[in-house]
Amino acid sequence: MYQELKVDIKEVVGSNVDIGIKLGRETNKDESIAYMYKLNRDVDDNTAKALLQRYSPSLCNELLGLANGLGIDQDTALKIFSGYNTEIPSMGCSAIAKDDYYARNYDFSPKLYDACFIFHNATEGYASVGFSQQMIGRLDGMNEHGLVVGLHLVNEGYKGNGFLGTNIVRIVLDQCKDVTEATELLNRIPHGYCYNFSLMDKSGNKCIVEASPEKQVVKYLDTLQCTNHFESKHLKDKNRNYIKSSISRKKTLQELTKLHHDPAHIYYEFNNEDSPLFFQDYHHFFGTLHTVVYLPKSLEVIVGVGGNAEPTRFSLAKWLEGECKVGGHLIGKINIM
Repeated sequence: MYQELKVDIKEVVGSNVDIGIKLGRETNKDESIAYMYKLNRDVDDNTAKALLQRYSPSLCNELLGLANGLGIDQDTALKIFSGYNTEIPSMGCSAIAKDDYYARNYDFSPKLYDACFIFHNATEGYASVGFSQQMIGRLDGMNEHGLVVGLHLVNEGYKGNGFLGTNIVRIVLDQCKDVTEATELLNRIPHGYCYNFSLMDKSGNKCIVEASPEKQVVKYLDTLQCTNHFESKHLKDKNRNYIKSSISRKKTLQELTKLHHDPAHIYYEFNNEDSPLFFQDYHHFFGTLHTVVYLPKSLEVIVGVGGNAEPTRFSLAKWLEGECKVGGHLIGKINIM
């Protein structure tokens, strides 16, 4: 049975506090916010605030504005949105980076999906475009310098004191111009879980950062394929017990890399419902919600939601230059079997 998937397209400009207030006032995610608070009521909000101010004062300001916009106290907002020691369910993602494009599918459940594609230009930090999670975090994105970042959860069962990958992706987009700067930040920020971060910049540099709470391993690559398991000998023991699907998707990506696809064609390779990279197990947090192709040299994005979706193309560069406005929705369909 198919159901509609509607993703808001938003643009936010101004101070981080004002952006947070705007996002809070516009949200209609009361049910998911209540769920996240139930999961994270025991988070130490004082430690969360201190660490967020240390690594990203601008994001902390946006969070405090968000509390204002939502009409909740700051302590509650820190527990839910800081990303510090936050509980999360499983999720999957597949990405490839080759030549001048970075393509990705994000697999999760629509119940906990922000369903928001956001153009963000704050007075502090670099401008960016990407898919939000918990409003201030990002699942993937590209900033004004052409740095692209995406996250891939490796093991939600192995955790330490640190931030969610979604908040880390946002901090990287806000603060880093290229892969070199991003890997330096990813090596010093505290990671709450085991993640892969796949990265590409405007110069064509590509890498995967395998990150656990205790150790990070950087792998520089000519072509990038990334799924949901560690491959380095230092971190392989942190994988989930079952990684067969992740390994299979990695092999599919490797075969895809050998073909000479342009960005428009690679979009369809990911978004076709018959593709081995497209999944429909939405009830178990493993259904494909969006397909996105970032073009770091031109600062363009090709995107669709749900399966067999006609792609929409956006230009971050033109948006920043004031040549276009964005808004409305991306509308697709997903098969809730």
